[in-house]
Amino acid sequence: MYDAISGGYLDMDSAPWPSISAAAKDLVTKMLTYDPKHRITAADALAEHEWLKEGGEASDKHPRSAVLNRMERFRDMNLMKKLTLKVIAENLSKEETEGLREMFNNMDTDGSGTITFEELKSGLSILGSQVDESEIRKLMNAIDVDKNGSIDYYEFVGATMDGHKVERGESLYKAFQWFDKDDNGYITRDEFREAIAEHQMGDEAAIATAIDEVFNQDGKINYEQFKSMMRNQCPITVTMIPSSPHL
Repeated sequence: MYDAISGGYLDMDSAPWPSISAAAKDLVTKMLTYDPKHRITAADALAEHEWLKEGGEASDKHPRSAVLNRMERFRDMNLMKKLTLKVIAENLSKEETEGLREMFNNMDTDGSGTITFEELKSGLSILGSQVDESEIRKLMNAIDVDKNGSIDYYEFVGATMDGHKVERGESLYKAFQWFDKDDNGYITRDEFREAIAEHQMGDEAAIATAIDEVFNQDGKINYEQFKSMMRNQCPITVTMIPSSPHL
């Protein structure tokens, strides 16, 4: 990245650029011109560029929201991954979640500290995400981890945080330790059951299904398996019982 920036190289071939209009790409290219003497000024961009000026070439179609993409990815995760993300969210600093807090507050229009279905629908619309009401309902049900009918701040952050925060070793290991109550180097079926119960995440049938998605009959999860699960999109089923609790 440093070499690309210092060399003035701009990659317009990788996603999402192929789907971006020619006028928008032209503006970005001119704003990022390496030599400031040839770089477009803000005044010229506002007054003259076809993508910005009134009646110009800017499309009325909104690009797909990154927040919506993250919510949809969260929706498709197994229960252990969802709960892990909420635990990580609870341990992030204010600086790390500043942008998401602002977005949460903007959606929480009544200032209740939670986001309702109607607030989520309105918030996604403001972000430019055109989503069917049935799909918004699915997102709502997925993000509302404790199933109390609304999305609290940590549920929202867990569902929308940048993946790089999840992959940080320190954050993942703290989450693993939170599950591993007896500190023996494994997460067991019983420990996972206790964690689900603590967050009131579904009835007995839902809990049993969630456990079976991750563990086999005698399964235990060590940190390496836990890390692998969190860094991959698809859920894993643990079939190996480690011979040592050491990480």
